Amino acid sequence: MRKSILSTLLVGTSLIAANYSGIIEAPDASEIIKKDLLPQPQAYTMPSSCNLNDPAAIKRGEYFFHGLNGDETKIDPPDGVSRKYSSNGKVKQYGNCVACHNIEGAVGAGNIGPDLTNYKSTFVDSGVRNNAFVYQKIADPRVDNSNTRMTINLTTKLFNEQEICDLTAYVIAKK
Repeated sequence: MRKSILSTLLVGTSLIAANYSGIIEAPDASEIIKKDLLPQPQAYTMPSSCNLNDPAAIKRGEYFFHGLNGDETKIDPPDGVSRKYSSNGKVKQYGNCVACHNIEGAVGAGNIGPDLTNYKSTFVDSGVRNNAFVYQKIADPRVDNSNTRMTINLTTKLFNEQEICDLTAYVIAKK
């Protein structure tokens, strides 16, 4: 019995010590890593076409801010917003900003990002910040905060310019 156990241990040890490098797949991950890297931070100028007082833009921004992503949202999109990309038919993933930020009327508001309640009166009307700052912060917040955990919305094309305008309109709107 001792010989049997010893033989089993020797065979087991030789299997563990064998060189399996020839059968383990080891792809070159450098291209995958390059594809996954974020582009450099980018400064944006708010387009002159942004109408931050347009009730329709504010309504769209509210939908982006409060709506859960894609098919999970329980509210119907307002006029001018589709749940689908027109080019590929995939479900559009909108902001869900409320997961990290609090704002007036938020349900289940997050506490990871800054509280945006009364943002306009606290920051914009006081002159501490302006509309262009809010637009940039939503478009690519890394320009002035390289350690942000906020999504990089315009640089990565998660949102387009009009959607960033709509979010800006909502954040600075009186609620």
